[in-house]
Amino acid sequence: MDVEQEEMQFLGLFDIFRESYKIIISWRKIFSQITLSLILPLSFVFLAHIEVSQILLGKIISNESDMMETEVGSRRYNRLNDVVASEWSTYFLIKAVYFTFLLIFSLLSTSAVVYTIACVYTGREVTYRKVMSVVPKVWKRVMVTFLCTFVAFFAYHVVAVILLVIWIILAGFSYHFLMFGLVLLLILYFAGLVYMTLVWHLASVVSVLEDARGVQAMNKSQALMQGKMWVAISIFLILGLASYGVQVAFQNLVVHGWSVGVVAKAGFAIVCFLLMVKLFLFGLVIQTVLYFVCKSYHHENIDKSALSDHLEVYLLGEYVPLKSKDVQLEQVHV
Repeated sequence: MDVEQEEMQFLGLFDIFRESYKIIISWRKIFSQITLSLILPLSFVFLAHIEVSQILLGKIISNESDMMETEVGSRRYNRLNDVVASEWSTYFLIKAVYFTFLLIFSLLSTSAVVYTIACVYTGREVTYRKVMSVVPKVWKRVMVTFLCTFVAFFAYHVVAVILLVIWIILAGFSYHFLMFGLVLLLILYFAGLVYMTLVWHLASVVSVLEDARGVQAMNKSQALMQGKMWVAISIFLILGLASYGVQVAFQNLVVHGWSVGVVAKAGFAIVCFLLMVKLFLFGLVIQTVLYFVCKSYHHENIDKSALSDHLEVYLLGEYVPLKSKDVQLEQVHV
């Protein structure tokens, strides 16, 4: 990294984007290899799922529409009913396979990118073979953090549903009172969702670079984001809107692009695919750079030699946790 640790706390939104871009360009070979092996399949699974789901849902809706116009109990009705049941089973099976592969490639990509940037930061020699040998060990720690985050998200949604039901009961027949509460709950719901997503992403980086995982990593992530919350939210919104834009373009131009030719659809599909690949890579690099910015902001010294030793443990065999006081958490008073 070109920026010294003490100066990273002063990096703003666009500085973080610029620093992330410089890292990718400066180490384009290793990032290209990680992209081809992990991020490329991740992007393919993500976009392929959109098209397959849309096609299958279209068939289900069409068959259900035919069922409504068919006499109940007739041979045709029973046949359509069996077809729809089979299509719904296929749909949920595809969803399960999709989320499984998405989770695997997402966590592996996160582990690889975070470890690579940490090696760059400490000046360690980093090769694709070394990264891929380390990823399975790092992945286990990131997985534990993901599972704890998943439980937190599940509990959050349960509470949200309970509050919604309570509000509907309390509102009674007052339409304006009901709508006011629903809008307020919706705003609070999305605000909480964004915050929890930010905590999860930063906690994934913490799980790789510190002696923390699971709930401990999430707590550390929350503490680190204090003071840089708006920068983190801005990054999340920019990347989220860019990703949403690519998805909308893919759905309109590829999935539902019946008016365009086959060649044009193929061209649009390739463009959307490449954009999604770049967004995934850029997002992973940015969340790692944000971690270093937050550490600098809180004046937590990251000793490069100690961090280098911490990374070396992954190569030596089973992970042996390093004491936080020996690695990264020493306060620097300015």
